[in-house]
Amino acid sequence: MSDAVLLSKGRYRARLAASPGDLLLAQQLRTLAFGTRDLDQDRFDTICEHVLIEDMSENGSLVCCFRMLIMQRGKEIGDSYSAQFYDLSALQDFNGPMVEMGRFCLHPDRHDPDILRLAWGAMTAFVDRNGIELLFGCSSFAGTETDMYLDAFAMLKHRHLAPKRWLPRVKAPDVFRFAARLRRKPDAKKAMLRMPPLLRTYLMMGGWVSDHAVVDRQMNTLHVFTGVEIGAIPAARKRLLRAVAG
Repeated sequence: MSDAVLLSKGRYRARLAASPGDLLLAQQLRTLAFGTRDLDQDRFDTICEHVLIEDMSENGSLVCCFRMLIMQRGKEIGDSYSAQFYDLSALQDFNGPMVEMGRFCLHPDRHDPDILRLAWGAMTAFVDRNGIELLFGCSSFAGTETDMYLDAFAMLKHRHLAPKRWLPRVKAPDVFRFAARLRRKPDAKKAMLRMPPLLRTYLMMGGWVSDHAVVDRQMNTLHVFTGVEIGAIPAARKRLLRAVAG
């Protein structure tokens, strides 16, 4: 298996982008998935590793992609994409390798759950290969209206807030302070129905979130900072992830 190939399972293959052409394919898929008018690209693209999930039964067509920014310790977290929106000074004390996962997207016409499984298997392989201790990023809810997500935000408040020692503080000018504002008890069924699939997966791994959501009108999303400490992932979940990555 090539060094660029992270994982192959069935009809799908996950590999690292190896050329400017690969990066352009990822940007084009992001543009399609996010519905942006211009090509989805930014300054972080040139300093990240990009993972491409391809359907080998369809001549390697791109069905999913995401990018990763590796940092050796918390002192570097101010250089992350997330640091544009959150005050992450508390995480500067994190003493270990970390990776920011971002721009995760699926082709809008593809709904095979095996694609998401392979993506997480590829992430697990990458985390293990690089000795990563913290995985983090921004988890997005579609749209900027909060009403339909109140049970999901209440669930995040009651069960999944970041430990105080790592809690991100407010930096963005437009935020929804759900931990301070919501008094309702969450309806668990409604909460999980409204929870974005990527965030749901983070939470199943023991992930935690900021106490507020950023209203990102440029991307037409609400997002919460999300962290997963690799050492705290439940043992059963680790076995499942490594079974996929193995």
